Amino acid sequence: RGNQIVSVIVRPDGVQIIDYTDSDGRLLRRVRRDPNGREIVIIDNGFAGARMADVFLTLTAPIIHIPRDRYIVDADNADEAAIYGVLIAPPVERIDRRYTLDQVRYNEPLRAYMPRLDLEVNFDTGSWQLTPDQVDRLSAIADAINRAIQRNPREVFLVEGYTDAVGSDVDNLSLSDRRAESVAVALTEQFQVPAENLATQGYGRQFLKVPSSGPERANRRVAIRRITPLIDPDAVSQR
Repeated sequence: RGNQIVSVIVRPDGVQIIDYTDSDGRLLRRVRRDPNGREIVIIDNGFAGARMADVFLTLTAPIIHIPRDRYIVDADNADEAAIYGVLIAPPVERIDRRYTLDQVRYNEPLRAYMPRLDLEVNFDTGSWQLTPDQVDRLSAIADAINRAIQRNPREVFLVEGYTDAVGSDVDNLSLSDRRAESVAVALTEQFQVPAENLATQGYGRQFLKVPSSGPERANRRVAIRRITPLIDPDAVSQR
């Protein structure tokens, strides 16, 4: 339509997921429309106008005032309340403006405003496949995400993939993208987390959890964080 591409997915229950992208493939808007025509805008980057091209920003990371175990929550050591808490947590400092999804994806100091959930999923070297027991361990995370979306249908969560320091940067970026996507797909297909409320991004060997230049299983990981307050503060205030 004009200079936009409109993609429509129609589910068996009549719900439509509509994505509007520009000529460069960047997501402009994502809408969920129910069978009665009622629409919920989940992602809207249209506010940025020409600033859509300003992806990389000069930002200062926030000062973290909350305890570390509430800022970075390890899913394997957390109960259901702690997992849910980090997935509805507010920014650690006040956000002074609204950002696009790509700005959140590509600026680590901006993502640092939101607490993070580290999943109990660590991949074999070179793999992005989830084992059945790893999929089972996603159940509590999926329950928390679904609960948050029931509370506010406009919530958006970023699924982040990482690798260890072994291998080339190009291969690691691709591998980390696939790891993030495999977790997102499992959340959707196995636990009915709405795919439209998830975004994914791989970061390769950046941001190692364990400083090491060699193979390190703990670095072959996936994390999730709520990004709604960064991309749509109105969705938070109007819930």
